[in-house]
Amino acid sequence: MRLEEQINEGIKDAMKAKDKVRLETLRNVKKFIIEAKTSGANLSELPDNDVIKIITKLAKQGTDSAEIYKTQNRQDLYEYEIQQVAVLKEFLPQQLTKEELTAEVEKITASAGAASMKDMGRVMGIASKELAGRAEGKDISEAVKEILSRS
Repeated sequence: MRLEEQINEGIKDAMKAKDKVRLETLRNVKKFIIEAKTSGANLSELPDNDVIKIITKLAKQGTDSAEIYKTQNRQDLYEYEIQQVAVLKEFLPQQLTKEELTAEVEKITASAGAASMKDMGRVMGIASKELAGRAEGKDISEAVKEILSRS
């Protein structure tokens, strides 16, 4: 089942269960999916990779907002954001651990024939595409820098 269909099913299930947080979160995701489909290419279906990008962006924004609420001692808003992020993460691929990320980046670096920091842009381009949704860009960047600096 495609990710967009899973989100639609999740909306139905949340309505039946009267789960307000889940329902609001998934409706927000659906809104962004519809906007992406009608923004120019006028697609009937959005590829899973694009849906993952949308969900990842929303999860990151939610996490950032939660941290702001926490620093402002707004525990109610903090908890609500964290609950929404938890719902979003259910639809994302499993995140790579630091060791798994390093191993993946080492494979990508070897296959790209990268030998020095001059090759970082090329490796980052490949790694960002291959690891999309499974690791954050800054973590990928750190792993690439670490591996290329050893060379």
